[in-house]
Amino acid sequence: MSTPGDVRRPSTKKAANPAAGAGKKSGGAGKGSPNRPSGAGGGGKGRRPVAPVKVSQGRNWGPIALYAAAGAIALGIIAFATVYLLQNKPDTRPWQERAAEIEGITNYRETNPDLLKPAPGKNSHEWGPLTYQVNPAVGGSHNYNIQNCMGDVYKAPIPQEHAVHSLEHGAVWITYRPDLPQDQVDKLAKKIDGVAFTMMSPYPNLDSPISLQSWGFQLKVDNADDPRIDKYIQALRLNATMEEGAACSGGITETGTTPFDIGKTSGNQ
Repeated sequence: MSTPGDVRRPSTKKAANPAAGAGKKSGGAGKGSPNRPSGAGGGGKGRRPVAPVKVSQGRNWGPIALYAAAGAIALGIIAFATVYLLQNKPDTRPWQERAAEIEGITNYRETNPDLLKPAPGKNSHEWGPLTYQVNPAVGGSHNYNIQNCMGDVYKAPIPQEHAVHSLEHGAVWITYRPDLPQDQVDKLAKKIDGVAFTMMSPYPNLDSPISLQSWGFQLKVDNADDPRIDKYIQALRLNATMEEGAACSGGITETGTTPFDIGKTSGNQ
């Protein structure tokens, strides 16, 4: 109950109008997007959008140089591999054709085939010393025993009778004059080190510093650096055989000029 002196002042607060408030927030645009600037359509002053600042940066040359170097190395490897494969491509031509291309080689199979046959009155296998028309010998009658030819390097002469039997099995026999300089001898030995069906030995009174023999073939050279030596070995080793599949191991390893008639019996004389 109010007293006469109690005068109530009218409230100055306006009733909340949700709709009006929403309109003010939208700036009078008629849309209720809270993210739209208030001055976009309702008379309020809004902020202009700020454009991003572009920062100019220089090129990073480190990775570029690294990639360029890697590419150059890769190209170099590819080029080297291509050249290597071309230079070391296996020659699949017939061995006779490759042998014929070796300058200075003598092919007795064509020029004197009778040289490779047993001497008159002789068998292909004979005991004791034998005489040969070509020295070092390249074929003909020979001892029953082979000279071991598994890359053997003999420091003294070996019997031709055993060596010729090794040639029949497909070996390459390198001979050299006893006065050949040691560095030349070492180079020859390196060529056959560990190479099966090869052997080498000094040969007295040789008419050239170095001579290579296989069954029916011969090549004489003056220097161990002559590239024809490698070509000869590659073409004729194992190929110029008269008994394919015959072994080159288990033979005579002794040196000397007289054959070792191991296994000789009275019935074979």
